[in-house]
Amino acid sequence: MANFPYRCALIIGAGPGISASLARRLSKIGVRVGLAARDVQKLQPLVEEIAAAVFAVDASQPDAMVQLFLDMERQVGEPDIVIYNASSRVAGPLASVDPAAVEKAMSITAFGAFLAAQQAAKRMETKGHGAILFTGASAGVKGFAQSAAFAMGKFGLRGLAQSAARELGPKEIHVAHFNIDGGVRSSRRPDPSGSPDSTLDPDAIAQTYVDILAQPRNAWSHEIDLRPWTERF
Repeated sequence: MANFPYRCALIIGAGPGISASLARRLSKIGVRVGLAARDVQKLQPLVEEIAAAVFAVDASQPDAMVQLFLDMERQVGEPDIVIYNASSRVAGPLASVDPAAVEKAMSITAFGAFLAAQQAAKRMETKGHGAILFTGASAGVKGFAQSAAFAMGKFGLRGLAQSAARELGPKEIHVAHFNIDGGVRSSRRPDPSGSPDSTLDPDAIAQTYVDILAQPRNAWSHEIDLRPWTERF
């Protein structure tokens, strides 16, 4: 893409869906890519496909996040795009869901996002340039029954994104939150028979992220909703 304003991206919480599509799309337009995940083995086919760097990380741990950015800088470069895709779900009734599991899920979905944003901001503020993108979900807008942990995490993520955008936008750092309001298509989750396009195409999601990154600063988007055109809302 001509005149694309960024050169190096770190995707945290990378996996075979949205993250993989993003990594391919960014790599195709000349962006150097680093992929971070708890389980890096699942990323090996993608790493080989696009020659990305890969890092094992527990995104909920402050020291691990500091080390991730240092390793990224040494192996790939200082990221001017940071994308936080990590999240965790714990389903169950309020009366019986495991509190420790809820705490861990929230620490991955929301606290980890804060840690990533903090490390990104420290670097981007000195240059007056960068983008921080957060991958949200329907649960960040409406909490569903027996899904308190995911709702709390995604509401926290959305609040973080709003606060960061107001603080960092005037410093020329683009912060955007993407509400992925629907199921994402995959080999394990194809469109139901008779309902074409009822799930979100991860390649189309990735294209939207890239389009947002290419926006001029005098017309930045912050909150972006993505959903299948067939969905009623």
